[in-house]
Amino acid sequence: MINKNFYYLCCEHRVRKASIPLQCETQKAIDMIKKNAIMRYKILDSLLSNRNRYYTITDLLDKVNEALELDGMEPVSRRCIEKDLNALECAPYDADITRDWKNGRKYIRYEEEGFSIFTKKLSEEEENLLSEVLNTLGQFEGLDSFEWLDGLKSRLDIKEHRRIIQFDSNPYLTNSNLLGSLFNFISNRLVISLKYHKFGNSEVKNLIVYPYLLKEYNKRWFLIAGAEDGTILTFAIDRIDGFEPMPHIQYIEPSEDLEERFDDIVGVTLLKDTQVENILLWISKEQYPYIKTKPMHGSQKEIKGERLAELQEKYAALGDGYFIELSCVINYELKQLLMSMMDRAVVLEPQSLSSDFRNRVNSMAKMYDKIS
Repeated sequence: MINKNFYYLCCEHRVRKASIPLQCETQKAIDMIKKNAIMRYKILDSLLSNRNRYYTITDLLDKVNEALELDGMEPVSRRCIEKDLNALECAPYDADITRDWKNGRKYIRYEEEGFSIFTKKLSEEEENLLSEVLNTLGQFEGLDSFEWLDGLKSRLDIKEHRRIIQFDSNPYLTNSNLLGSLFNFISNRLVISLKYHKFGNSEVKNLIVYPYLLKEYNKRWFLIAGAEDGTILTFAIDRIDGFEPMPHIQYIEPSEDLEERFDDIVGVTLLKDTQVENILLWISKEQYPYIKTKPMHGSQKEIKGERLAELQEKYAALGDGYFIELSCVINYELKQLLMSMMDRAVVLEPQSLSSDFRNRVNSMAKMYDKIS
């Protein structure tokens, strides 16, 4: 039995200061009171929206208590129902409730036919926000299985607004039309039989995978999925040759946090048994403002103090510039990012990566020598 003090708190819809600190059992009682209030609101909403019946405050009280008792909840008082009606007339519900006299009795119902606190008309601000969300999602328009966006806009009577957010997408990406189907497989937790080939290899492999995530990097989409042995695999969408849902196979959730999986890498490639390494770079004065405001990786930091002085002396031949350090896995995407900076970045450590870039630059120089 919930004591009268907590019961009163429910009907008043506010918590007064208590002289005795709330204990665990007290908090449980408050949580139960909140749950009961929501239940009453739902019951009242269905009664007030009924255009075939008129209800007095007594009728509403009887109906609410009848429903509460069926769910094993305590009955409430007339005063509590009156407070509930007042609450429905306030934000965030903003219900317009009429109290009309007929034949000597006061009947209570919603003013507007078809109104419900669960289907309340959106405010202009809410409509604008929802419109922008749909427009943002709408950048997938034209893809299979995303036609529901147009239907949703129509049902909600959302007016078209000028797009405020725009992604840098690649409309010519091979297999971009597969995104909608893959999205549905992931959201419905469906296992798929996937046909896939690697670049430079025409052999098509058929794998049973558990699709977990669609991830975009550098205008290319990737499917992150689990293999039957639990290994997390990455598939470029443009290299998928086909797929088929396998509803008879039990879906298995990922064995690791996929958000954390990408913490130590640039892009999406994480090869087995790779370790985080410290990478030391020299960056030219011209390039530094770009990577300062858009770091290459979350671990990026500029070297200062005594170590900076040591590096400036050791690499004086490089001239004015900045020294930065990364702590991440060395993968294909990181190398491509560093190569894109050309002579505005020099890899100093680790030695293996520095030698790799020296060989790349020498190979590039030889190619240019052939056409000079």
